[in-house]
Amino acid sequence: MNHMNYLLRPATLDDLDAIERFSKASTFGIHTLKPGRAHLAERLERSLKAFAGAEPSRGDEIYHFVLEDLQAGRVVGTSGIVTSAGADGRFYCYRNEFSIHASDELGISNREHTLRLCEDLSGHSLLSSFYIEPEYGNTLAPQLLSRGRLLFIRNYLHLFAERIAAENPGLCDEAGNSPFWNALGGRFFKMPFPEAEQRTRGRTKSFIAELMPRSPIYVSLLTEEAQWAMGQLHPDGQLPFGILVDEGFDVDSFIDIFDGGPIAEARVAMLNTVVAAQEVELRDTPQVQGEACLIANMESAKFYATLSSGEFVDNALLVPPKAIEMLDLHNNSRACAIRVNIT
Repeated sequence: MNHMNYLLRPATLDDLDAIERFSKASTFGIHTLKPGRAHLAERLERSLKAFAGAEPSRGDEIYHFVLEDLQAGRVVGTSGIVTSAGADGRFYCYRNEFSIHASDELGISNREHTLRLCEDLSGHSLLSSFYIEPEYGNTLAPQLLSRGRLLFIRNYLHLFAERIAAENPGLCDEAGNSPFWNALGGRFFKMPFPEAEQRTRGRTKSFIAELMPRSPIYVSLLTEEAQWAMGQLHPDGQLPFGILVDEGFDVDSFIDIFDGGPIAEARVAMLNTVVAAQEVELRDTPQVQGEACLIANMESAKFYATLSSGEFVDNALLVPPKAIEMLDLHNNSRACAIRVNIT
């Protein structure tokens, strides 16, 4: 595969078939990529309006991207950004906490791990809907699919929160049986995990607070299987999760209230992509020999990002003509770029 032949762009309704296919292939627990053509179409329409800036910002915008393999001539992945978690309510999750229970008389001290139902991530922006076809896992395509949207956030900081989070799928089998859900959430919702996922479509519904206990949950009282599953990642989530870890996300403080998967959280201004991004002038250089770069234009409705070889020289980036063309730019245009490590 050609590492430099990918294009990240806003999703359109023409991409609905591909995104519907991804939604059916994705793992239980990828909360924002639900099957259902009407639901996905409505999501794409909202995204197009957000990219176009067609309406005043309400804080609940969705930006949905797709990744094209230009050589193969097809869409191979998708990802998204939600501007505010819980914009239509409160965003619920569990926070990992610890308490000390001690008796001086008995000389006993115990450090207890507890889970507290919280709304700490309400108002955070959310990275969402990451899916890429498995055969692209060992290419640079996942880097573009995940980090390209961070360049979009970097270019439009005023549209997003100062802090950002990302849900990650927890452990469950192919039928959707989750050890964490079976031990905790299932006792209060009285329904299987897949049904609860389908009915909530997120973590903002008031009935979550109405049904789930508000008092701390003592982890030691859960089944051993549930304790082991807490904070564990579904194997299908390893790739995007690794990128988040490399970006500097904290992955130890919060877990999902349903499947116990880790929720990554960070300050946008401290993310490695945001810190390392440089605004450059693109210079058309046909025979450039340089390092791998991720480059994005400075547009919104026509946001494009791609991978290319490039050489940084002062405030300029020397790139092949094809890279400039893919970004719908011209020689000497301004762009945003970061280096990408090839491993």
